[in-house]
Amino acid sequence: MIKDKINKINNNDNKNNNNINNKNNIIITKATINDINELCNLLNDLFSIEKDFTPNYEKQKKGLLEIINSNNSIIFVAKKNFDNKNNNNNNKIIGMVSLQILISTAEGGKVGLLEDLIINKNCRNKGIGTKLIKTVEEYCIKNNLLRLSLLSDKNNKNALLFYKSKNYNTTNLICLRKKFGE
Repeated sequence: MIKDKINKINNNDNKNNNNINNKNNIIITKATINDINELCNLLNDLFSIEKDFTPNYEKQKKGLLEIINSNNSIIFVAKKNFDNKNNNNNNKIIGMVSLQILISTAEGGKVGLLEDLIINKNCRNKGIGTKLIKTVEEYCIKNNLLRLSLLSDKNNKNALLFYKSKNYNTTNLICLRKKFGE
């Protein structure tokens, strides 16, 4: 049953990736400061799903600015031109993913932490998440990162199936946290 769902996800991604590439109406690029408002809207959707987080525009804006201005982080965005003209000013952000680079003693070098993968709810199941994940993976390989890890809400079955379909495996580790400040 799970394998059938994973195969369905992969088959849909393959079909839809061909459409995206043929139409060339989806582009993946690095986020800039000009993208912050649209990214905050996507994070609002994401944090509405995840029980451990609460949407807060000012906090998300501050975090996004830090990531964009950091040498050890990057945000990739998926943009779509909805009016089918070749005018980049009409592109709307429909998805995002962030990558933070850390040093692992276990791996003996740089590793990546994938966070904040979210696709606009009206644009899901069209291969955009797959395209963003592939972009992050290619970036990791090009920059000699040794591992890519992520956290996912344990109750978000669709996300868990999606990651499993991309060959991400569960580990024996669990996430613990302690908050400081607010």
